[in-house]
Amino acid sequence: MILEELEYEETAKLVKRGCTVAEAERRASHLIEQMRAAFGDAEVDGWEGLEGTYGLPDPDDEHVLAATVVAGAGAIVTDNMKHFPQPELPTGIEAISPAEFAANTVAVDPIRARVAVASIATRSGRKGPHLTPIFAQRIGPESHVPPPATQGPPTKSITTPL
Repeated sequence: MILEELEYEETAKLVKRGCTVAEAERRASHLIEQMRAAFGDAEVDGWEGLEGTYGLPDPDDEHVLAATVVAGAGAIVTDNMKHFPQPELPTGIEAISPAEFAANTVAVDPIRARVAVASIATRSGRKGPHLTPIFAQRIGPESHVPPPATQGPPTKSITTPL
């Protein structure tokens, strides 16, 4: 369900940026196909029975928490923290920002993070600023990445669409 939401939101974003509806739908569908291929274990079934049982401020977010519980994930990665207040989350699940998740991920293996960011930098510039590979050198223990709030990233997480 979350990937369907993401596909809908991605389509709307692309249309807003000037794509035709058909092109936006094609590109959004391709993105979801790529995500399913790269993260085969990321989709969760069987969460429906838990939806609506947590008392979140926005009932439309209940499925995210239900999927998190069924998946055994330790975190929900979101910029929408007010919709996932810690007192409403089951023990062992936290809501963290994308920046905190990224910092935790880098902290686990700074060298691999540098390689990944350098790779992204070499592909950048098509639809935004071109990043130089030197940017990747700022990642690691000596960088100004804020320290993670937890010990490393969770083994699984659920990311919400923006």
